[in-house]
Amino acid sequence: MTGAAPAPEFRCGFAALVGRPNVGKSTLLNALVGEKLSIVTPRPQTTRHRILGVCTLPGAQIAFVDTPGLHEKASRALNRAMNRTASAALADADLAVLVVEALQWTREDELVLKRIVRTARPAIAAANKIDRVRPRARLLPYLAELGARHDFLAIVPLSALKADNVGDLRDTIAAHLPRSPALYPPEELTDRGLAFRIAEMIREKLTLELNQEVPYGIAVEVERLAEEEGQLTVDAAVWVDRPGQKPIVIGARGERLKRVGRSARLALNGVLGRRLHLNLWVKVRQNWADNARALRELGVE
Repeated sequence: MTGAAPAPEFRCGFAALVGRPNVGKSTLLNALVGEKLSIVTPRPQTTRHRILGVCTLPGAQIAFVDTPGLHEKASRALNRAMNRTASAALADADLAVLVVEALQWTREDELVLKRIVRTARPAIAAANKIDRVRPRARLLPYLAELGARHDFLAIVPLSALKADNVGDLRDTIAAHLPRSPALYPPEELTDRGLAFRIAEMIREKLTLELNQEVPYGIAVEVERLAEEEGQLTVDAAVWVDRPGQKPIVIGARGERLKRVGRSARLALNGVLGRRLHLNLWVKVRQNWADNARALRELGVE
């Protein structure tokens, strides 16, 4: 009499979500993990840091790494640091997930693919935003062209926004990870602390509110976190890099900054599951995006 078949071995590893700016990497990370870990705006280069999102499945644990979009024009220290962050995450990963926008291929997509080839990492292609493609048959020649560009392990068409085929991508990634025990406790979703998540949520609401008015000159630093009278009190400074931007962020009679504060507080109450009191003010840190010390204070290396 033969014994029962051995259980399949557990798989675990790092999957770097890489791509040019604004292809939906952060939306995809949030969909893969099932919680909002990475902020999302319509503006390119919203993601400035490496964001870890852990997904534990019955037979695997995937440590997804959302990265800043790799871009050609990196004139400021901030942009160069973002490119370094993305490249380092790719080099450290077990596999790469090249996120592209369905029906598009640009010079920056080609740049990212070349980085993948240079690191010799196995790669899966995720053709995102298929919800915008009508009729769906238009995808077939595009996917064939994508497959001809590189020897991908798999090509998965999906919509991160609609969570369409996201599970297929997750399962495909898990199947190609190395055999290894889990690296994180099953309840752990990210290695990012509370102050970082609060600062990022405030920055998201600022970016959405300001739109084109203060393009990339905004940063947020949480200066104090304290438990007070049963709620979390947060003091946060909004950095602008020119004096003329300060009144734009504050708005007439302070209404714009108040609006941003309300929006961020409500969003954080939902994400954190607790009451939060938020104090915001604006500071001028001239040319902070080209200042190595300022970038270190923000955790951008």
